[in-house]
Amino acid sequence: MTIAPPQQLQARSIRMNPADNVAIVVNDGGLAAGAVLESGLVLTQRVPQGHKVALQMIAAGAAVRRYNVTIGYALQDIAAGAWVQERQLQVPAAQELSQLPMASLAVPQPLPLEGYSFEGFLNADGSVGTRNLLAITTTVQCVAGVVAQAVSRIKTELMPLYPFVDDVVGLEHTYGCGVAIDAPEAIIPIRTLRNISLNPNFGGEIMVVSLGCEKLQPSRLLPPGSFPIIKGGSASDPADTVCLQDEHHVGFMSMLDSIVQSARPHLERLNARRRQTLPASALVVGVQCGGSDAFSGVTANPAVGFAADLLVRAGATIMFSENTEVRDAADQLTQRAASPEVAQAIVRELDWYDRYLARGQVDRSANTTPGNKAGGLSNIAEKAMGSIVKSGSFAISHVLAPGERLTAGQKGLVFAASPASDFICGTLQLAAGMNLHVFTTGRGTPYGLAEVPVIKVATRTDLARRWHDLMDLNAGRIADGQASIEELGWELFHLMLAVASGRKKTWAEHWKLHNQLVLFNPAPIT
Repeated sequence: MTIAPPQQLQARSIRMNPADNVAIVVNDGGLAAGAVLESGLVLTQRVPQGHKVALQMIAAGAAVRRYNVTIGYALQDIAAGAWVQERQLQVPAAQELSQLPMASLAVPQPLPLEGYSFEGFLNADGSVGTRNLLAITTTVQCVAGVVAQAVSRIKTELMPLYPFVDDVVGLEHTYGCGVAIDAPEAIIPIRTLRNISLNPNFGGEIMVVSLGCEKLQPSRLLPPGSFPIIKGGSASDPADTVCLQDEHHVGFMSMLDSIVQSARPHLERLNARRRQTLPASALVVGVQCGGSDAFSGVTANPAVGFAADLLVRAGATIMFSENTEVRDAADQLTQRAASPEVAQAIVRELDWYDRYLARGQVDRSANTTPGNKAGGLSNIAEKAMGSIVKSGSFAISHVLAPGERLTAGQKGLVFAASPASDFICGTLQLAAGMNLHVFTTGRGTPYGLAEVPVIKVATRTDLARRWHDLMDLNAGRIADGQASIEELGWELFHLMLAVASGRKKTWAEHWKLHNQLVLFNPAPIT
């Protein structure tokens, strides 16, 4: 990758690979017609920031290349120096999943990275929390309003008595009834909610609020044996459940009182916990991007990828997801698989998602948003090339289906299959067991999760400057020539340790910006 010098008055562009026939414009506000690039090429028309300029004449039908990958085929002749726009490109066909290289790349073994630690909460099952939270699981959307008021009372009346508990959160969602609960694919939302209830940041405290008549009964959501991390209990103990339809509840205040009182013993146990020094290998980091732009694959995502490699070297677990945003890089995934079995699991998840989309008469190209396109991403093929670099360079060691939870031995780089929707992907990564979240954005988003700290990385300096109290790290300095990918990767790594330790709060935590959980439900609604 070559980056032009950083002076703002100079026309600056970024060409990702010498074989590319396009580059993106770096300058804030874009470049006017007549601007001269560092190569001497003169722009024939205005090109907005982040958008592509043709570095040579591209004939109709010829491949347009970025990242040394075909991101489209020209639908008309495009002159050298012209703005390469979305409407001028034909999206390439998706790769055939039956002819991919399987675990064929000799990926170097990561050199151990030792001596790094953070202050976390050690759970009975060996998992580690970065926050000490009381979570109240809900079986059905019907109880959400009651739980919200109960959470408000707990925060006001009880939390001052338990200073070592960070917060209380209601796990609200839109599932639980009016659904085909016995449909084969209903297992996805059910296990997602079950596994979120077991997230390491909740310390093994299982508290459930049920309505009583819903299809997703507490015994089905959390059957005996599904929550072995309850302190002082056994794998056969039932979850601590408040059922609003129980006869002893007379009136609304009775329901609230019952939830508040049930919270007390959980808060007492959580309050007895203290942070302790733990190795960086206890981190479970989920990475994703939202509001992506053409700089995502140039600045923020490469920095995250470098930090991902540091985490793997430290023995930690890092998850990347977003099926539609890696689909055009399927060959890169399967050839980096640690074994043929892992490669086959990647194909299984991508193929299942292809068929899921086809049922709705769409494909992966439906992913790209108006904001992505305004930020210079012409189509899903180009978006995927920038998205995949978040995963770093080491072998993919494990694959999770949507809603599945990591086991103790699943370390290293993990592909946790999920839709690309920000809040659905975040929900599924919570279920997988992440205790820290890294989220890159080029267009900007106030996304956050109550259940886990979310570190936001801006792709552009302009965004980091305007959203100075929402972005935690400015990767735009890479494009500005003020920092290297390696420097930003190390900075992010140290920031992750500080946030995981509670020494630093993210802006999303500071402002309490929390998105609702959204369960992925591919099963029918009745």
